[in-house]
Amino acid sequence: QVQLVESGGGLVQAGGSLGLFCAASGSISSVNTMGWYRQAPGKQRELVATITSDGSTNYADSVKGRFTISRDNAKNTVFLQMNSLKPEDTAVYYCNAKIVVITTLRNYWGQGTQVTVSS
Repeated sequence: QVQLVESGGGLVQAGGSLGLFCAASGSISSVNTMGWYRQAPGKQRELVATITSDGSTNYADSVKGRFTISRDNAKNTVFLQMNSLKPEDTAVYYCNAKIVVITTLRNYWGQGTQVTVSS
């Protein structure tokens, strides 16, 4: 069984910073792409940032230059540093990972963590 456990998030004023941390654990053979998605009230879940196992990154246009994603392959963890936060960044943030269990590639989600940016 595989779990993604998130930590971080919370309440911050506009212009502030927060970090989100996610760790994958369980019967993992390998971890491919890891990333963060978010869902604001009344909106669809959207991509924030992803990072492949070789370190290639992809960011939503709305967060480029403000957010930085990184990972530790040895520990199966991913971190999202969020700077210059804006009220429109308010959402539930979900960790995502594509994980190989034995020989099967599966998509896993964390439980979500709330990020609230006040104006």
